[in-house]
Amino acid sequence: MRHSSPDWPALDDGMAPDCAVEGAVAAPVPMDSVRGSLTPNAPLAKLVWFKAGGAADWLFEPADLDDLREFLARLRGELPVMALGLGSNLIVRDGGVPGVVVRLGKAFATVVDKGEHVLRCGGGASGILVSSSARDAGIAGLEFLRGIPGTVGGFVRMNGGAYGREVADVLLDCEVILPGGELVRLPAADLRYTYRHSVLPEGAVVVSARLQGTPGDPAEIGAEMDRIAQAREESQPLRTKTGGSTFKNPPDDKAWRLVDAAGCRGLRKGGAQVSEKHTNFLINTGDATSADIEGLGEEVRRRVYAETGVMLEWEIQRVGRP
Repeated sequence: MRHSSPDWPALDDGMAPDCAVEGAVAAPVPMDSVRGSLTPNAPLAKLVWFKAGGAADWLFEPADLDDLREFLARLRGELPVMALGLGSNLIVRDGGVPGVVVRLGKAFATVVDKGEHVLRCGGGASGILVSSSARDAGIAGLEFLRGIPGTVGGFVRMNGGAYGREVADVLLDCEVILPGGELVRLPAADLRYTYRHSVLPEGAVVVSARLQGTPGDPAEIGAEMDRIAQAREESQPLRTKTGGSTFKNPPDDKAWRLVDAAGCRGLRKGGAQVSEKHTNFLINTGDATSADIEGLGEEVRRRVYAETGVMLEWEIQRVGRP
């Protein structure tokens, strides 16, 4: 592994390029060269919170770090690669995802106390696991991760945040496998964090991160985590098929307020609806397609712009073929 300070271009607004694949899709690498699971035409709807969308050309669930590195090295960057965490901040379009979707399992979900109030967290570890591990170790400052419904890989990539804090406040560095299979360690400064954005390139997979906290009392940390959990339960439609916060907050305003002001509370398109409980959440009422959900989001953006002059930016990532 080497240290790197790359000069990467900024990512776009979250929309992956659409690329059609005609006919049958050949195995991206020899099937006997991987130790994990490599599945063709793998349905993704069951793996994302909206419970909608198409299939991945290939779904790879690596056995461990070496398996993932070897797999990506063999790909040589010739196919698009997308990492999938808990699927909470994602619309998978109905035409499916081209190339390979990488899903990190238990081998990447460990959290280790490294001393000096630092946790080393696998890219597949959930925010709940990280914050709970910090509480047990008496490490304060990571409680906000209790409020992020995702994995370390996802919230490191997008500078996830909640309740006044974000990953940029606590990240020391992260280990990333680049599309060609090279493992690099990047200090937080190299990610050039802005609001819900980093410059990690498409196809890079975050496999671990070191997070810095401060000394704290486990009881007080636990109480703050409980407060965050209670606040989410009371204000967000957590028990529905949703994707989390839909739009980024504009400077000095709240997306939910603008959506409400534009009269979009409860607005429907097909099986998709703007949540009555929190208007910055879209929900699948039961049979929504991803086209319904994304189309509803675009209609909300149009109405908000017409009413307020503010063009909301998507926070939810939208990937795959229409």
